[in-house]
Amino acid sequence: MVSEEEISNVAKLMKIDLEDHSSHIKRVQKMLEYFDILDRANVESEEITVQETDLDKLRDDKYVPYDKDLLKFLKSYQEKYVKAPKLN
Repeated sequence: MVSEEEISNVAKLMKIDLEDHSSHIKRVQKMLEYFDILDRANVESEEITVQETDLDKLRDDKYVPYDKDLLKFLKSYQEKYVKAPKLN
């Protein structure tokens, strides 16, 4: 079980200001339960296939400036950032 004190300590380490630590206990506990499920999956004997790609086959990484006229089509933006909806 995750305690409110542990949530508070992790929030401090991550420099996150949480007003109500108790509201996050159930969320964190649920995440830890999923990790337990993954730990019990017993996939050590499974073969992992990896597709390798040569570096010369990758595209060139180049800066392409955006057209400032695109901002007028966005519903919510601030300076050069687009505001996304809050995820729960």
